[in-house]
Amino acid sequence: MPRRPPTTRAKGLFGDAAAEPKPAAAYRANIDGGSRGNPGPAAYGVIIRDGRGEIAAKLKKYIGRMTNNVAEYYGLIAAMDYAQSHGIRALRIESDSELLVKQMRGQYKVKSEDLRPLFERAQKMSKAFDSFRIEHVYREQNREADALANEALDETEGKTPGAAPAKKMEAPSAKTESASSKPEPRKIQARFRSGVLYLLEDVELPDGMVVDVSIHLRPKPPA
Repeated sequence: MPRRPPTTRAKGLFGDAAAEPKPAAAYRANIDGGSRGNPGPAAYGVIIRDGRGEIAAKLKKYIGRMTNNVAEYYGLIAAMDYAQSHGIRALRIESDSELLVKQMRGQYKVKSEDLRPLFERAQKMSKAFDSFRIEHVYREQNREADALANEALDETEGKTPGAAPAKKMEAPSAKTESASSKPEPRKIQARFRSGVLYLLEDVELPDGMVVDVSIHLRPKPPA
């Protein structure tokens, strides 16, 4: 029976076995977006780090009058656009927007007509990477991106960037907004059952939003 020839291995320049090329380390992008007024003046901020953890780019832009959630998607798309235009094939996104992260993962449905085209564009872009992940982080872990978004808004409003501590941009409080410009409250019906208040209408609110609840008792309809 003829003997099988010995298996040959690829050799490198000096006769050693050539090692398998290691995949490039993923870049990491922290993204944030916010609106002062929701909707109101809006901007996004993005910090991109290379595989060694060093900052590769800082992106910030004022995008006009938008909501927080729209601004978050603009930041996501800006991060992916930068990565693709610079030949980055592996990208990990970190965002403190639970809504955006869970929508991108397919855990939440996209009900807002304003978000749907942005979501579809982001989904299409994400599939062009060899490796793409998106993760939720706490706001404290996303301060640099948040600060960039605030800087973009301050510059648009003619303020000195960094004059006030960076914070998540939410609807202005009554202390800073006059009564005439304060948005009218929205009334939504709810049902109280077994210690839980159930809203009878789908509502999308930014993470961390505090709401006031007024209780108006109604008599039960006759059986």
